Amino acid sequence: MMRKLLNTRTALALVLSAALAGCGSGALAPTPDTTIAPASMVGTAGPAVDSWTTTGDKSRRLAHEAGLAFGNGPALPVHIDVDATQRFQTMVGFGASLTDASAWLIQHRMSEAQRRELLQELFGRGPNGVGFDFTRLTIGASDFSRSHYSFNDRPAGQTDLPLAHFSIAPNRAEVLPVLKQALAINPGLQVMASPWSAPGWMKSNGSLIQGTLKPEYFDAFSRYLLRYVDAYAAEGVAIFALTLQNEPHFEPGDYPGMRLDPPARAAIIGQHLGPMLAQRGSKVQLIEWDHNWDVPQAPLAVLADPVARPFVAGVGWHCYAGQVAAQTLVHDAYPDKDAWFTECSGGEWKPHWPETLPWMMRNLVIGATRGWAKGVLMWNLALDERHGPHLGGCPDCRGVVTIDSVTGAVTRNLEYYALAHASKFVRPGAQRIASTAASAALESVAFRNADDGSLVLVVCNSGATEQRFSVRSGAQVLQATLARESVATYVWRP
Repeated sequence: MMRKLLNTRTALALVLSAALAGCGSGALAPTPDTTIAPASMVGTAGPAVDSWTTTGDKSRRLAHEAGLAFGNGPALPVHIDVDATQRFQTMVGFGASLTDASAWLIQHRMSEAQRRELLQELFGRGPNGVGFDFTRLTIGASDFSRSHYSFNDRPAGQTDLPLAHFSIAPNRAEVLPVLKQALAINPGLQVMASPWSAPGWMKSNGSLIQGTLKPEYFDAFSRYLLRYVDAYAAEGVAIFALTLQNEPHFEPGDYPGMRLDPPARAAIIGQHLGPMLAQRGSKVQLIEWDHNWDVPQAPLAVLADPVARPFVAGVGWHCYAGQVAAQTLVHDAYPDKDAWFTECSGGEWKPHWPETLPWMMRNLVIGATRGWAKGVLMWNLALDERHGPHLGGCPDCRGVVTIDSVTGAVTRNLEYYALAHASKFVRPGAQRIASTAASAALESVAFRNADDGSLVLVVCNSGATEQRFSVRSGAQVLQATLARESVATYVWRP
């Protein structure tokens, strides 16, 4: 991850604060909350509704409430219309990146029973599963690795154009075993991958850290990425999508990174990697950009290249600068290209649930999907109590879960609950459907599951007061109350 957090934490804080009205951090099982007024039944003629609520004060965390129903009552002044006949993108899923750090902790700091229980919870469904269907790998090291490496390192002054020394050996002890366990639980898990740097010998400065890719190595780097895809396929892991470079407009000073400006990316995609994939009939998708919302003109420049554009399947986005509306701007310019949200990290710079949970809901779960994202990823799946292990980069990032490096105990952080409010209920193949804005404080997104026709509505109240509102589905209305700085998911079959 091209973490600007060391150098620009103030800027990130401003980004978070500007859009925020939020909710917060980690924890364990849901607890009852008698201070929240339940959604009310209006009449008895409509479909039954189940709801799950997480509150900013942490008194409820995915707390389930049954026995609700739509009825024949009136709409309230604050109101959401859900229209399942208007359908948008088809969802792949929600999840987080299986970084080297995450895999190392899961593999080496948990007992077999702890590991099995955690992976079943994260990637499984059923009462205790949150159903992550989407993950991201790093092609070589990121800042959340215990050493800096690529899959084709050579001594200083040496090159390897045939890639004779290529090897995914650094992934065999932790990443591959944990990933295979996740796939055994969820065989439909979709895996994408992003490089943080080309091997140093391909770069302008001969190093994994900083620099750019030399034009004479565009072909070799493309073959390097395909060797990675093939090596993982040989292990039974299908990589469904690649990005060319993680955060290509940033050169971190203490962990692998690489600048690749739009003309270079367009040349690699259009003249090398894209034709190579096409020639082999590969279904691997190329996702452009993989960087922040603040520079939409960068992916637009690549998509404007007539040679590169046919090989680009979609655009990936990060949260660390800019506004989520950039996704819609680019989608509207190229509606045949998919959108993906590929990285955002929580951290101790924003630890407070009432501030940060609604920001994540409004910008990632709601904002990114309303902005056409087919999948939403947080950054590290798991980190330890010291926000690591890491080598350079972000010193206080937060994983979706925290694993105690001594006991293996798990703390479920606010990112876990934010993702779970969608991942647990929105299944692969679901389509986003229309839902209207309720108020400045109350935002929503809705989906229709393809397998059983159930509807899922995620509502976030980022305001400082409780919100009473109604939802219309078809001809009937549900009235509900949502606590301040909280989120609820409603599920019903029309």
